[in-house]
Amino acid sequence: MSKENELMKIPHEILEETYKAGMEAGDKDRSGTFYHVDQSTVYSKVNELFQGKIELMDTKTALEKYSWLKEYMWKLVDMNKDEYTRKVADNWSGGYFMRVMPGAEITFPLQSCLLITKKNLEQRVHNIIIAEEGSKSHIITSCVQHSSVPDAAHLGVSEIYVKKGAMLNFTMIHQWSENTLVRPRSAAEVGDKATFVSNYVCMRPVRDVQMYPAALCSGAESTVSFNSILYGHANSTMDIGSKAVLTGKGSKAEMVSRAIAREGSKMIIRGLIEGDNTDCKGHLECRGLLIDDEAFLKSIPELIAKKKGVEITHEAAVGKISEREITYLMTRKLSRDEAVSLIIRGFMDVGILGLPDALNAEIKRIVEASAEAD
Repeated sequence: MSKENELMKIPHEILEETYKAGMEAGDKDRSGTFYHVDQSTVYSKVNELFQGKIELMDTKTALEKYSWLKEYMWKLVDMNKDEYTRKVADNWSGGYFMRVMPGAEITFPLQSCLLITKKNLEQRVHNIIIAEEGSKSHIITSCVQHSSVPDAAHLGVSEIYVKKGAMLNFTMIHQWSENTLVRPRSAAEVGDKATFVSNYVCMRPVRDVQMYPAALCSGAESTVSFNSILYGHANSTMDIGSKAVLTGKGSKAEMVSRAIAREGSKMIIRGLIEGDNTDCKGHLECRGLLIDDEAFLKSIPELIAKKKGVEITHEAAVGKISEREITYLMTRKLSRDEAVSLIIRGFMDVGILGLPDALNAEIKRIVEASAEAD
């Protein structure tokens, strides 16, 4: 049976939930589409406009096709890093392999979805992305648990290679449930004059998510940017961070986080920039809003300089919504709840993600709809 037919077997009400997390129903505005449902890949297709410019398939299929790919597997993430990486190494169901060919400029986003539809499932995937020299691309990946599934876990390993002169903008949207354990483990290697932008958006409740993606800027004039928009509520526990190691001459890193904690959620926002070259720069910024007395929010910025001449800075602020802002909006005939909701939506500015206009509008719609639904 073809992979397209396998996708058609998925109930429409399940697919609809993936659309809420950024997936497009067709390929009109996407360069390629990939679906991994529970423990198997059911759909993988490249838009005909981008044939020859993108390779997209299940990681296990790619390993069978390319003997050289094993050199990229477990190179950036240590399989013995923790119990979760060991579980993935021991028994994994697949994942996405994406390769943007040398010099290819992909004008439409490449989309993927990792979907859980079965109760008590522990999904284990290993993803590999290779942005070849001089390529330019945007990837949006949606990790979704169907609302009818009460308990599940997601363990995902991702290794990302951004080659010389390439630009990769990678946006991950998480839509889990209040009883989901989430443990992504990812790392990226950034080459000479290459740029890697990693965006993370989590707006729905999740029982426990812990992630700490790392980027090694080993190339000269390499750049990495980590951006996060986080909304903690319904007793969610979120331990979110990122790490950048600057070893290349003229390498740069930027980390920007926006976090809101309410309704008993516990949020720890981490960030680490390590300067290992005399000519490198980095900046870390975290802003958090604590909405009520039941929530907890902690910011942990770390700066490490190992060479003379390193320039790295940080700025962190955690506070509350200004009563003056609420009062002003209430004078404009908004209720207090409407005023708070408006301030929250404004605080979660998707402009920090650095997306093209069309994709920026899509992510803004998701963020605002999620905030409005609360």
